Amino acid sequence: MSDQTTEWLEVIAKILLRCWIFGFVLLFIWLGAFMSGAVHNLHGPLMDLSKHDLNVIHYCGMAFAKLCVILFFFFPWLSIRLVLRKRK
Repeated sequence: MSDQTTEWLEVIAKILLRCWIFGFVLLFIWLGAFMSGAVHNLHGPLMDLSKHDLNVIHYCGMAFAKLCVILFFFFPWLSIRLVLRKRK
């Protein structure tokens, strides 16, 4: 592996790590809005959904977002870091 490829992989790894962190920050903000009741107050009357239906929708959305963040950002970052560690 050339030095240019190693530098490119290090840059990609840094980008993926930041995306992973920002994804979880977004999830924590979503969880905070959800726990405070702001989501229920805004979306409940607007969509005429019960509290249970809204909980199910948002919990599924948070689970899907978490899965996507881990699958598309964390695992590629981890793979790149393992390749770079093996090279050194």
